Amino acid sequence: MDKWAIAHIFASHNNIIITATDSTGAETIAKCSGGMVVRSQREEARPHAAMLAAGQVAEALKEKGIVNVHVKLRGAGGKRSGTPGPGAQAAIRTLARAGIMITRIDDVTPIPHDGGKAKGGRRGRRV
Repeated sequence: MDKWAIAHIFASHNNIIITATDSTGAETIAKCSGGMVVRSQREEARPHAAMLAAGQVAEALKEKGIVNVHVKLRGAGGKRSGTPGPGAQAAIRTLARAGIMITRIDDVTPIPHDGGKAKGGRRGRRV
């Protein structure tokens, strides 16, 4: 029987963090972020950094014998942007090309139910 894992991909517009956990989500198997694979801070959220980070996570999963993965994709959410950053699609594509079977992709971005106040004041940001 094949082993399963969950790949939690947090892709904001400033960084990307990929964490692979067991099927319960309690134990971390592998993790990597954009800052761990590129030198400059401005490149952390780029698709190239996402590809490198996803490649490292895929290698660690293969070493453990895990071939099936559920992907939980998350953007910044809340009062910030609800769309995932530019590296999200590249990270999923890299996991698939590395030979890991992606069975499900869920969007788990937190959605506010009339929650926090957006910054900028009553009349918005004045330029």
